[in-house]
Amino acid sequence: MANLRQAQKQMTRRLLLESGLELFKTKGYAATTVDDIATAAGTTRVTFYAYFPSRSELMKALIDEQLNEALQRVSSPEHGSTAQGLVATVADGTPEAFTAWLRRTADSWPAIRPIIRVGRDAAAVDPELVDLVERWLEEAISDIEDGLTAAGRFAPHQRRFRGVLAMAELDYVAQHWDGADWKLTREQMLDELSTSWVRLLT
Repeated sequence: MANLRQAQKQMTRRLLLESGLELFKTKGYAATTVDDIATAAGTTRVTFYAYFPSRSELMKALIDEQLNEALQRVSSPEHGSTAQGLVATVADGTPEAFTAWLRRTADSWPAIRPIIRVGRDAAAVDPELVDLVERWLEEAISDIEDGLTAAGRFAPHQRRFRGVLAMAELDYVAQHWDGADWKLTREQMLDELSTSWVRLLT
């Protein structure tokens, strides 16, 4: 019985997260209320507050849980979150390793793109969410820095900035690939990204 109740709680929480994300995408963060989210999830305002203290906290959960899950990021005492696969890829430094990691990441773009977009939309109007998405990017940059440190490549003062450049490229392409007319196939785009990362990080 306890397991059933726990499963129901997890289902309700997931419904609230999914409903919130869908409403943030269609109505915008500013126009979406707690009542809207609760109604879309088939529950009540009281139930919403049993899971999330505020709309801001639900948005944070989307970033901390769903985005990190999609990108295989886990909790890290040093950086907030880390993706050991990215650290290992950068430390490896071969074109094959970069291409494989970028391909896996591109496979997750349909899942992560809407979360990042609504996160930036939310940060523009909610002081509690300022730098929410940027914090996640900083954590990914730290992974690249850690990989370069493990490999002993570049001077210490260069490593973080090279991570900044690599993630700036990746973030821009990820956010615009679905609507851009860049005259490239997906495989050609991944090859170009991989070549650029090899130049930046090796």
